Amino acid sequence: MWCGRLQADPRTTVDRSTPDGAHIPIEYRDPDEVAVIAGRRMLPAGVAARNPVFDVTPARFVKAIVTETGVVTGPYGF
Repeated sequence: MWCGRLQADPRTTVDRSTPDGAHIPIEYRDPDEVAVIAGRRMLPAGVAARNPVFDVTPARFVKAIVTETGVVTGPYGF
């Protein structure tokens, strides 16, 4: 039986004014952080890398959000 995912986040990352995950801007880091090891590029020529700072888990998979101030369970209403 699948029970969902527990999402652990700082309280400051929960933004009730954002209507859904599609409205969360994803920040990206330098692709070389994942494409270069010890000064050597590990990807074939012409292959690009993406390095998101975080991803967005669809709400339907989140059973609860655990923060430093407590646990929030659905329906979330944000």
